[in-house]
Amino acid sequence: MKPAMVDLVIGGRPLRIEYGWIAEHREDRPVVVFLHEGLGSLAMWRDFPERLCEAIGSRGLVYSRPGYGRSTPRRASEVWRPDFMHEQAFEVLPALLRSVGIDGTRERVWLFGHSDGGSISLLYAARFAEAVAGAIVLAPHILVEEISLASITRAREAYLTGDLRARLARYHDDPDSAFWGWHDAWLHPDFRTWSIESELPGISCPLLAVQGLDDAYGTLEQIRGIARRVLQTELLEWPECGHSPHRDQPEALTRSVSGFVGRQMTWTAPRS
Repeated sequence: MKPAMVDLVIGGRPLRIEYGWIAEHREDRPVVVFLHEGLGSLAMWRDFPERLCEAIGSRGLVYSRPGYGRSTPRRASEVWRPDFMHEQAFEVLPALLRSVGIDGTRERVWLFGHSDGGSISLLYAARFAEAVAGAIVLAPHILVEEISLASITRAREAYLTGDLRARLARYHDDPDSAFWGWHDAWLHPDFRTWSIESELPGISCPLLAVQGLDDAYGTLEQIRGIARRVLQTELLEWPECGHSPHRDQPEALTRSVSGFVGRQMTWTAPRS
């Protein structure tokens, strides 16, 4: 996958977004859009998107959200609002898809989101139901839990006194943009009441939700709460797995996703 850049304008602000295609030559196959975690980027997925797309015979689209990777950094004075994931789902992602040639009126995408990217996937699937063929979400957030806030607080200490900043600098042009944007949004007092539970019933596509039993950023209530509101949800609750199933259990996850995708009638049925 060779990263490229595309220019968008969101809310009157010009942005450059880093993205990359996987197996773009498979023009007759659906696209899986990969949405990274709160400190992630295109590069931090490593080779997992390629391996998953090869296993299911799809194309893939991977990108870094604004503030991350090689995309336009967050301005130093910019504080992300509690609805920052809604903005990503309702404004940035649709604009990106249009810019790279994906017409939501003709082609339904699959979404593969991790953590914050999982939440963004759920929001997009609820708002643009007709444009989504299916979704896989890993360790998504549908509400704020104390375990999440405690882990983010510990991450701040690792960033200030440990090697977390140096490690993130390998994947982000501006690691401060990525870290403090995520940290300050999640720990803002107004974010404690954040929830997307009321929006979940709008999801009509097949949905697979995965949570590790050793996840330091969320409990099983996150995915079980999805299943209570989206009845077609399939759940995977895995032992010996933390916040990143694609890193902790990559082979098992690839098998499970392949099976899930294969069971969906719409997989090979693009719109006419």
